[in-house]
Amino acid sequence: MINMLFNNGNQALLAAFGQLAAFAGTCFFMAKCSQFLPKDGGRDFAYDGKLSAGKPRGAGIIFILVFTAAALIFMPIDLEILIYLILIVAEMLTGYMDDAAEKPWGEYKKGILDLIIATILAVNYLHFNSSTIEIATLGININIPPVLFGLLTVILVWGSINVTNCDDGVDGLSGTLTIITLATFYVIDHIKGKPDEFTNLILVFIICILGYLWYNATPSRLLMGDAGSRAMGVFISIAALKSGSPVLFIPVAAVIILDGGLGLVKVALIRGFKIHILKNVRTPLHDHVRKVMGWSNTQTVSRFAIIQIVISLAVVYILLL
Repeated sequence: MINMLFNNGNQALLAAFGQLAAFAGTCFFMAKCSQFLPKDGGRDFAYDGKLSAGKPRGAGIIFILVFTAAALIFMPIDLEILIYLILIVAEMLTGYMDDAAEKPWGEYKKGILDLIIATILAVNYLHFNSSTIEIATLGININIPPVLFGLLTVILVWGSINVTNCDDGVDGLSGTLTIITLATFYVIDHIKGKPDEFTNLILVFIICILGYLWYNATPSRLLMGDAGSRAMGVFISIAALKSGSPVLFIPVAAVIILDGGLGLVKVALIRGFKIHILKNVRTPLHDHVRKVMGWSNTQTVSRFAIIQIVISLAVVYILLL
């Protein structure tokens, strides 16, 4: 790794150069490689889903690979972080293979693969970290039995993957909300005085998403597909875990959880218990506000982002007290 050739005094300069290289690399490869991506067929059940038909899909493979390369070249990486990178790439690849498949993968197949990755991630985290979490807003530390902590971590990772995936459906929405969520965790790490190697990776990941959004802003030229959204979900869950206060995932990713998660809960209750809730609410919520409330795509992205920014600022304010 290039960073091994530099002393600690040059790490900040190298990291800054890496961030610029990550943005330039993402933009370059988005422009040059989008023609080789599979084409979206349009989603039958999503509001205005047919408008995406024919656009390159699976662009997540580009910005995730650029992020991974930038991390390995420009950032200090230990074994724990290396395993996280491998898992992020693995999740991206499962999403990309679904994006490229003529017949979309079934929910159970994707769910099992997500579960495998979530389990490995939980084991990796517990190997390098304790099972103690901090209730940051109260300053209370809670020691959770490792087995229970591992189970809760699997739920966190699996849930983050799937709510982030379901949140992807409007040009720029998922990427923008992910940036706000990750930026909040970056600030939280510094407020708590616990920035580490992974904290530095958050900025690189954000910058790669920004490179993607350059081409995904309405009207979009390409789509991240499951390759991007599922990998982003993994990264968000790691950011929550490495903050030492994984419970903060709930407010810091509140809009992603509500937008993508309500549909999952709704379907699970119908299939498992024949319970029908939110009969008059379309899910994901980004479809409801556009079809029922008449919001434009731009209004949806802006207003959802504003809501999350307000919530995140409230969390940061409480932590600063």
